[in-house]
Amino acid sequence: MESKTNLLERNSNSSVVNGDNDTSSITLTNNGKDLDSGLPSSEEMVITPAAVAAGDDEEDIFEQVTMILRKRRGWGPEDSLSHNGLDLDLLEDDDDELVEEDDAGCPLPSTPEDTQLIEAEVWEASWKVCHYRNLPKWLQDNDFLHRGHRPPLPSFRACFKSIFRLHTETGNIWTHLLGCLAFIGVAVYFISRPTDEIQFQEKIVFGAFFIGAIICLGFSFAFHTLSCHSVGIGRLFSKLDYCGIALLIMGSFVPWLYYGFYCHYQPKVIYLSVVCVLGCLSIIVSLWDKFSEPNLRPLRAGVFMSFGLSGVIPAIHYSIMEGWFSQISRASLGWLILMGLLYILGALLYALRVPERWFPGKFDIWFQSHQLFHVLVIAAAFVHYHGISEMAMYRVTVGECTVPIEPITF
Repeated sequence: MESKTNLLERNSNSSVVNGDNDTSSITLTNNGKDLDSGLPSSEEMVITPAAVAAGDDEEDIFEQVTMILRKRRGWGPEDSLSHNGLDLDLLEDDDDELVEEDDAGCPLPSTPEDTQLIEAEVWEASWKVCHYRNLPKWLQDNDFLHRGHRPPLPSFRACFKSIFRLHTETGNIWTHLLGCLAFIGVAVYFISRPTDEIQFQEKIVFGAFFIGAIICLGFSFAFHTLSCHSVGIGRLFSKLDYCGIALLIMGSFVPWLYYGFYCHYQPKVIYLSVVCVLGCLSIIVSLWDKFSEPNLRPLRAGVFMSFGLSGVIPAIHYSIMEGWFSQISRASLGWLILMGLLYILGALLYALRVPERWFPGKFDIWFQSHQLFHVLVIAAAFVHYHGISEMAMYRVTVGECTVPIEPITF
C-alpha cells in the first residue's frame, strides 16, 4: 500500500524553496490553492523534506493534513477521509474560493496565481458587473458612468457572450453591430445590381465608401466587445477602432469628390491626394499607444473633426464652381452639410461626455455620450449615402461633361 508520505508528495502541486536544501519546504496545495485557505496562520501546513525523510513525524503530518481538510470542508468527526478521498479532494477545483465579492458585486481574483483558473472556469459563467471604482486602471475610461461596468474577461468567448448581457457597453456594441450589418446589406445590394442599372465605375466609387463604413463600424463593434479582455487586446482594438474612423472619413470623401469635380480632373486628383495624406497621418496618430488614454479624449475628437472639416475647402470650391443654387448644389450640398453637422455634434458629445457629465451615474446603461455618438455616426453615414446617391443620379442623368476635361498643370 502506498505510504502516507508518498500520498502527500503525490498530491503536492507546488513547492517553495527558501535558500539551502535543508530549509526547503513544501506547501501542500490544491491545484494552486493553499490547503490552509481561510485558516489561521498557526494552522498552516508546511512540510520540510527533513521531516519527511526522518519518517518519525509521518503519522503526525498526515493527521495534520486530515485535520485541515476536515476544517476546510466543514466535515464532522463521523466523516471518513480515505487515501483515495484525499487524492480526489486535493485535485478538486474550488472555484468559489478563488473569487472574492466586493461591495458592488464585482468578482476579483484573489491572487495573481489564481487568475488563469478564474479565466477558464469561473468568470465566463459567473461574472458580475462592477462599480467604476473597482475596475482596474486600464478599464477606467469614463468616471461619470458609475455602475454596470464589465470586469476583465480574459476569454474571447466570454467577451462575445457579454454582448447579450446588460452593461455600460451594451448600447455601444449593438448600435455599431446593427449599423455594420445594415451597411453590409446595402453594399451587397448595390454591388450586385446588373451593369445596365449601375455602371462598374459607380460600383468602385461607392465601394470605397461602403468599405470605409463597414470597417469603421465593424472595428468599433469589435473594440467595444473585446475592450475588457486584457490590456494588450484592448489597446490593439482601440487602435483598430480609431483607424476605422479615419478610413470612414477617407471613404466618405471619395464619392462626393469624384462626382462633385466630375468634369474637373485636376482639382479632383489634388483633393483626393490630400485626403489620402491626411487619412494616413490620422492612422499614424491612431497607432500611438497613448492616443487611447482617457485624458486624451478631446485630442482624439479634435484629430478626427479636423480631418472631416478639411472637406470644407473643396466644398466651398465646389459650390462656387457649380453655383450655390444650381441643381447639383441643391441636390447634394444640403445633405453634405447635414452629414457634417451630425458628425460634429457626435464628436462634441463624445469629447464633453454629455449628458452623463451633467447627471453622473444616471446614464450608466442607456443614452450615455458614446451611445449618442454611435447613433449620430450611423445617421450621418446614411445621410451621406443619400447625398452621394443624389449626386450620382444627377451625373448619370446629365451624361457627358459640358466642359472639357482640364489637364493637370503645375
